Formats: sequence, C-alpha cells, structure tokens
Amino acid sequence: MNTHPLVARAASAYALLIRVASSLKCPFLLIVRLYWGWAFFQTGKGQLSDLSRPTEFFASLHIPFPAFNALLAGATECFGGLLLVIGLGSRLVSIPLAFLLCVAYVTADNEALRAIFSDPDKFLSATEFQFLFAVLIVLIFGPGKISLDHLIGKKFGPPASEPTTPSA
Repeated sequence: MNTHPLVARAASAYALLIRVASSLKCPFLLIVRLYWGWAFFQTGKGQLSDLSRPTEFFASLHIPFPAFNALLAGATECFGGLLLVIGLGSRLVSIPLAFLLCVAYVTADNEALRAIFSDPDKFLSATEFQFLFAVLIVLIFGPGKISLDHLIGKKFGPPASEPTTPSA
C-alpha cells in the first residue's frame, strides 16, 4: 500500500516525538521525587523539631489525639520524603502521604476543597493539591529507573520472560 509522502513524514515525525517524550520519563520522575520528596522531608523535620506548634494547630482543628497525630504526620512526611528522594518503597510510601494530604484538605483547607467546582483555581493552588499531585504521579508511574526501587527490582525481581503469577 502506497502512502502519501506527507503522511509518511507526519508518521515519522510523530514517532520521533514519542521516542523523545518517552526518554524524558525517567528524568521527570527523578525531578518530581527529588523536589517533592525534599519538600516533604523539610516540612516533616520542621514539625518534628517543635511538636508543640503542629499539636496546637491540630487541636484547633479538633483533630483527635493532636499530639499523637502531629507526631505521626511529621514522621510520615519526614521519613516518607526521604524515601521518595532515594526512590525506595516509593509507591508504597505514596499511599500514606496521599492519605495525609487528603486529611489535610478535609481538615485544614476545607474551604479550598469545597471550591473544587465553584473556584477551581483556589482548589488547584492549595499546597495540598500540589503535594498530592506529585505523590499520585509517583504512585501511578513509579519512581523511574533512577531509583533504588528499580535497582532492587532488577536484582531480585523475576526475569521479564517469566510470569509473575504463582503457578498451581
């Protein structure tokens, strides 16, 4: 089947675009993990260094057990952030971080959450959204090839040709 030269050129250009864009996946995921992981670490470390401030804030929001929850949130952000930075357990640690951010939306920034449809800019510009978006990127796409998760998977994971489901 003969294709028009213009169609062939467009198909070739599109294939090149796909290859180039795909080659940016790992560096992009690394940048997301480094930037947001470090931000989580800094935030968590700040909370853990003076637990009285987040405890008072949580108490003002009527969060039960404010001291315990301040410690839990700070530790989750601090150590979860470090794990994101090095790319270890990235998808797993994204789950409690996402949960923490959803709780933050509901309790600390409920006004922005309720504005999701009436004022989307308010919802999207909330700090929780930005952190949540980064965590969901890592959860969905993984940490990328530049991570400890990838190295461990290469070393201990099943070969690509073998099925990953248990045999009967």
